[in-house]
Amino acid sequence: MPYIFSFLILCVCLWVGKAIQAYFELAVPGSILGMLILFTLLATNLISVTRIETSSKFLIKHMAVLFLPAGVGLMNHFELLTENALPILLGTLGSSLIVLITIAFLVQRLHKGGQ
Repeated sequence: MPYIFSFLILCVCLWVGKAIQAYFELAVPGSILGMLILFTLLATNLISVTRIETSSKFLIKHMAVLFLPAGVGLMNHFELLTENALPILLGTLGSSLIVLITIAFLVQRLHKGGQ
C-alpha cells in the first residue's frame, strides 16, 4: 500500500505539471514543472519525505531502465545528431566552461570572506 500511495503522489505532481504546461503552452517541459511542484510541496512540509520515500527509492534503484527509451530515441535520430555535432559540442563545452568559471569565482569569494 505505501508504494501505491507514494507513486500516486509522484504521478499527480507530474500530471499537474503537464497540465500547467499544456494549458499555458509553456516551453518548459511538464515533467520539470511537476518536479518543481513536488519540491515546493516537500519544502513547505505539505508532504513529508517519508510519504514518497518508498516509490522514490524504487525508481532510483531502477533508473538505468528508465533511460533506455531516451537512448533508443537518440539512435533513431543519429543522423540528426551527426549533422549538428559541432553546435552540440560547442554548446556543451561552453556551458560547462561557464559553470566552472562561476563556481571558481564563487568559491574564491567565499574563501576570502571566511578569513
